[in-house]
Amino acid sequence: MNILILGNGGREHALAWKLSQSPLCDDLYIAPGNAGTQLVGKNLPQISNNFDEIKQAVVDHHIELVIVGPEAPLVEGVVDFFLQDETLKNVDILGPDQYASQLEGSKSFAKDFMARHNIPTAKYIEVTQDNVEEGLAFLQSMQSPYVLKADGLAAGKGVLIIDDVQEAEAELKNMLNGKFGAASSKVVIEEFLDGIEFSVFVLVDGERYVILPEAKDYKRIGEGDTGLNTGGMGSVSPVPFYDEVLREKVISKIVEPTVNGFKKESMHYRGFVFLGLIMVGQDPMVIEYNCRMGDPETQSVMVRMKSDLLPLCLSASRGELKQESIDLIDEAVCTVVAVSGGYPGSYEKGKTISGTSDVDEMVFFAGAITDDEDNIVTSGGRVLAVTAKGSDIEEARQKALKSIDKIEFEGINYRKDIGKDLL
Repeated sequence: MNILILGNGGREHALAWKLSQSPLCDDLYIAPGNAGTQLVGKNLPQISNNFDEIKQAVVDHHIELVIVGPEAPLVEGVVDFFLQDETLKNVDILGPDQYASQLEGSKSFAKDFMARHNIPTAKYIEVTQDNVEEGLAFLQSMQSPYVLKADGLAAGKGVLIIDDVQEAEAELKNMLNGKFGAASSKVVIEEFLDGIEFSVFVLVDGERYVILPEAKDYKRIGEGDTGLNTGGMGSVSPVPFYDEVLREKVISKIVEPTVNGFKKESMHYRGFVFLGLIMVGQDPMVIEYNCRMGDPETQSVMVRMKSDLLPLCLSASRGELKQESIDLIDEAVCTVVAVSGGYPGSYEKGKTISGTSDVDEMVFFAGAITDDEDNIVTSGGRVLAVTAKGSDIEEARQKALKSIDKIEFEGINYRKDIGKDLL
């Protein structure tokens, strides 16, 4: 069958790499794609998030299954566009519709959903310009640190964790006044949860689900989890503390109430659910939902999977998912991300990348494109990731670091401590 993946990040390269291995896959297209996706499929670089352009690509290339990689087109309603279009309504598409995608597109929608279905999460309040005083009083009633989240999509940068209450009050006003644009016209203030974070990925067909490998990612730019938040500096899988006891708690307290919530509320949710979790004491709680796979967790998760992903995606998109177990490799996996100098602040693009052909491990490209001279150059903040396998996390991380050390571009930066906290 012919498949189209929407997106151009490391997540999409990892998905394309995995799907291209399926015997069911005939032609694989990625729109717009990057320097890595062109190695496993055909890029459609002229295709943007314009739905009419996507429709034309589906028609031109006889696409039978569309997999939506990033959150933006989901939140903007690409699935609804397919379901309502006479030409596209019989094309299978994997992703939740616009209403269900608010689980990621709106922090307050997600928190209210969790409240309705008794899913454990932090105490919170929703604040707009109309109830600022209530928000300030909530801050005063809480203990440090203070968590402020822009309600809408802010490219992974709309969460502030602040130690000083006066600074938190000032930042609340800044956010409401447009610090993150329209995304922070509403702000969710949460209690701070102290614990260790991890991510669980679930493929859902609206009623049934299959659990994919778990992962732990690293958001901060600096070693030892210091500095500014990023889109993700690395990931590992499996997570050593994610034992059978914790897994059963995640399923009974979070996964099943979430999927049952989709069913009870008649939500059109056929796609991936990213559960951003934290273990507080011995119990898991939800930090956030994402309505797609994570990046850079997908890189580690896809490398761990032995099972064919394509039949699972097709079944989920059709509402025909069976309770299946997924076969995994016996090894641990570590992914280390290389970013542009200055990221997550301002950075330059167009820097020539060299050394990737000298790497023995898997290289997943993200912010990298091929220029007119066929050189691979940087085009984003997170440029690429090296994913390595090992008998344990330490061996995997050492292999990843040894390989990424061979790659060069001006300003390259990466963390050397990914996975070290789990040893």
